[in-house]
Amino acid sequence: MKRYFLLIFVFISISGYAQNNLNNYRYIIVPKKFSFFKEEDQHKLNTLSKALLEAKGFTVYFDDTELPDDIAANKCKALSYELQERKTMFATNLTFSLKDCKGNVLYKSKEGKSREKDFRASYTLALRDAFEPFNEVQYVYTAPAEATIQPHADAQSAVTPVSTTASSPAIAPSATAETLYAQPTASGYQLIDTTPKVILTLLKTSVEGYFIGNTSASNGIVFKKNDSWFFEYYKNGKLVSETLLIKF
Repeated sequence: MKRYFLLIFVFISISGYAQNNLNNYRYIIVPKKFSFFKEEDQHKLNTLSKALLEAKGFTVYFDDTELPDDIAANKCKALSYELQERKTMFATNLTFSLKDCKGNVLYKSKEGKSREKDFRASYTLALRDAFEPFNEVQYVYTAPAEATIQPHADAQSAVTPVSTTASSPAIAPSATAETLYAQPTASGYQLIDTTPKVILTLLKTSVEGYFIGNTSASNGIVFKKNDSWFFEYYKNGKLVSETLLIKF
C-alpha cells in the first residue's frame, strides 16, 4: 500500500520534471511576428531568436514556413517559442518561454534587460541577456522510446476491491523484456538498448531505490523489489507494472 501512495506522490512530482525536460525535443517553432510588435521580424528579433536556439542545437522553423512531414503530422513533436515584453519607461525587458503542444511551460527564461536608447540595440541586448542562463542548460537530443518490458508476477491477476474505499488498483500485464544498460546522467540515469537508443530516463528522488521514470508514452516510478526492477505507471486508468532487466 505504501508503494501506491508513493506512486501518487511521484506522479505529482513528474509535472515539475516535465517542465524542465527539453532533451526529448528536437524541433522548435518560432513565430515570424511577436504579439507586442506590429511588423514581422521587427528589429530582427525573430531571426535572432531562431539563431540563438539553433546555436543551442535545436532544429528551428518559422511558423510561416513549410514544416517537415513528421512535425506536420504531429505538432506535439515540436516546442513553441514565445517572447514576452514587460514595458517600462527606461528599459527593455524580455522573457522567452518554450511550451509543448498542450501549453505546458518546459522552460522560462530570466528577464533580460537593456537600457540602450536605440530600440534595435536595446531589444537585441535584452534578448541576449535573457538567453545567457539558457546557454548553460545541458541539451542533448535523445529520441524518446517506449521501454521494453516483461510481465511482473503480480500482474497476472488483478486485485479485486472489497469495497469502494481503500482498494488497490488492478495491475495490467505487459510484454517481454530485454536487458537495458544504465548510463549515469547529472540527475539519474538513462537506460539504453543495444542499438543504442534511449529507452527510459530515470530521475533520482528523495526516496532511496525509487526513481521517476519517463518514456515517450508514459511517466511513472522505477523501483527495486526482491532484487528485481519494476516500472509502474497508469495507462487508460489502469496501473501497469513492467519488469525491467537493468545492468548498471
